[in-house]
Amino acid sequence: MYFLVLFALAFLSTCCFVKNDDDQDHCDQWLESSTVSMELSKRGFHRDLTTTVELKPDVLHGVSVLLQYRWPSGVYVDPYQLASLSDQNDWQILLDSSIDLEVPAHKTLGFISFVYPSNVGPTSSPLKVTIPVHGRYHEPSLAGETFTTVHIEPPDLLLRTGKCLNRLEPYVVVDAPCTVSNSSMCAWVQMNRQQEERIISFQVPVGDGLVVMPVCVGTFLVTIVCCVALSKYMLKHQIT
Repeated sequence: MYFLVLFALAFLSTCCFVKNDDDQDHCDQWLESSTVSMELSKRGFHRDLTTTVELKPDVLHGVSVLLQYRWPSGVYVDPYQLASLSDQNDWQILLDSSIDLEVPAHKTLGFISFVYPSNVGPTSSPLKVTIPVHGRYHEPSLAGETFTTVHIEPPDLLLRTGKCLNRLEPYVVVDAPCTVSNSSMCAWVQMNRQQEERIISFQVPVGDGLVVMPVCVGTFLVTIVCCVALSKYMLKHQIT
């Protein structure tokens, strides 16, 4: 009798340890099998930023994906444009603040956006998110420069699944909205950035601050000359 009890306990403990080891291996694969890359297309102030996320296909089941972008003050996204393109996109976006489309770069701060891909599933195809971004007008340069550089950092890749919440070391857990509705907060695992994840940079034109005074003086003088000439013409021809 005692032999049967000991045998049963040994069998159950062995099954549990094996299952825990399998879960641990699954979590290790899930946490270490992600890469993020970015690509910028188009020219000028209006660009398309494409982010590609690659996850191991056999660990995608039951995993929620969130991309957290930290945008610099030199760019903005147009909420109205995003709303008009929502039917064409397989992702949804949540902004942490309202966006002023007209304010220049030196009078605003950066902002955060949360992008929720909707096509996450057991597939070998990478996740692709293309966001239209726009460069802001910058303060005129006093050093004679005609362009300034805007740097966009790769987004933070956040993943969530209930199986690995207790096996997260050495990864960081952050709080972020569970869904695009922003009705509640959830714990997300922040993936460590890989060395190949590089910052994207592009240039936007800026005014020459050294010519501000000459331009203002010249404009004022031309205005005065035109007013005087027009006044003389009106007096000469008795135009009222």
